[in-house]
Amino acid sequence: MNLEEYAKGNELFRTYFKNNKESLLELVRSGQTPKALFIGCSDSRVIPDLMVQSDPGDLFVIRNVGNFVPPYKPDEDFHSTASGIEYAVSVLNVKEIIICGHTHCGACQHLYEEIKDPSLVHTKKWLELGKSAKISAILSLGTNAPIENLLRLTEKLSVIKQIENILTYPRVQKRFQDGDLHIHGWLYDIETGQIEYYNADTYEFLPLRDLT
Repeated sequence: MNLEEYAKGNELFRTYFKNNKESLLELVRSGQTPKALFIGCSDSRVIPDLMVQSDPGDLFVIRNVGNFVPPYKPDEDFHSTASGIEYAVSVLNVKEIIICGHTHCGACQHLYEEIKDPSLVHTKKWLELGKSAKISAILSLGTNAPIENLLRLTEKLSVIKQIENILTYPRVQKRFQDGDLHIHGWLYDIETGQIEYYNADTYEFLPLRDLT
C-alpha cells in the first residue's frame, strides 16, 4: 500500500467519521474513558479493535514487540510501556487489563535464534523479557521437542509471565487485590481469528467464546 492508497483509506474513514460524528465529538468534549487497557504485539496482523469489534474510546492500547510487560523498575529504560500502564491504571482508571499474545509470534521465535545484527541492539535487549517463558517451555517439553511445539507453548507461557510482571506495579497490584481491577491473559490465533483466555483456576487456555 502506497501513500495514495492511505489517502483513499482516509477518505473512506471520513465518511465513517461523518456518520458517527456526534459520538466521536463526545469523546472530544468529555475526554476518553476506555473500558480496558489492551497490551498487544506490534505485529501488523494483530488488530485489537477489529478483533473484538470495539468502538473508538473503548480500548487504551499499548503495542510493542512481543506484547511484553517490563517489570516495575523505575530506573530501567522501558519507560514507554511502563508509562502507558501507569496512565491507564492511575489516570484513566481502567477496570480491565488485557494482555494479548498471538500465535506465530516473531518475538517468541527469535528467543530461539541468536541475533547477530548489531543494528538490533535494542531488540536484543528487549527480548530478554521473554527468556523466562522460553526456559519454562524447554523445561516442560524438553530440548528435543519439535520447535513448533516449543513456540506455541512459549507464546502461552509468555502471556502468563507478562501477567506476573504487570502485578509488580504497585498501583496495579493494589487495585487488583482490592478487586477494583481485573487482569486477563489472551492468545489470538492468527490462522483462525479465535481468541483463547487464560483460566487461572484450571491453568489452561480456553476459547473466549465460551464466556458468552
